[in-house]
Amino acid sequence: MDEAALIKAAQRGDAQAFNALILSYQSQVYNVAYRIMGDPASASDATQEAFLSAYKSIKLFRGGSFKSWILRTVTHACFDALRYRKRRPAASLDGLGADDDAEDGDFEAFLASADESPADAAERAELRDAIARAALALPPDQRATFVLSDVQGMSYEEIADIMQTSLGTVKSRLSRARAKLRDYLLSRPELLPDEFRQ
Repeated sequence: MDEAALIKAAQRGDAQAFNALILSYQSQVYNVAYRIMGDPASASDATQEAFLSAYKSIKLFRGGSFKSWILRTVTHACFDALRYRKRRPAASLDGLGADDDAEDGDFEAFLASADESPADAAERAELRDAIARAALALPPDQRATFVLSDVQGMSYEEIADIMQTSLGTVKSRLSRARAKLRDYLLSRPELLPDEFRQ
């Protein structure tokens, strides 16, 4: 069954059709949530909240890109969670002593290629972790734009649709996010490959 048929069936109340739609996008939705939220538990919560919200409002879907719609839903769930977290800060006991480098579904990022030395692989992992930490320090709107563009590889048009904003706003947010990340990395030249050190 194609996506349009699954959407129509889900709008008629077919839970299996809705599940089939969600299975198509669940990895990408979780990945976006993880990159915005910064930890697996919050990302799982935001993903579940997004899927629940999507299930409740599938009848309101009026066409267009289902992928953009579901990613918009998870982005809003993340923003809601971040606003809540800001109003009621709390430390999680789950993360104490845990190794955050091995979140679900991201193991390939840690594997060195055959032509990469262990030292190069360690440097690459350290740089990737530094970028992830710097991205988490970005304001939520810039962070989401950065994640959708530079991590997920989406076009400005897709991001504008997901974020429900103009192309100019997407470009501006992405430019500011990249500038902040660049400044962060330039302040830590030891993390950069030799050709980028000044």
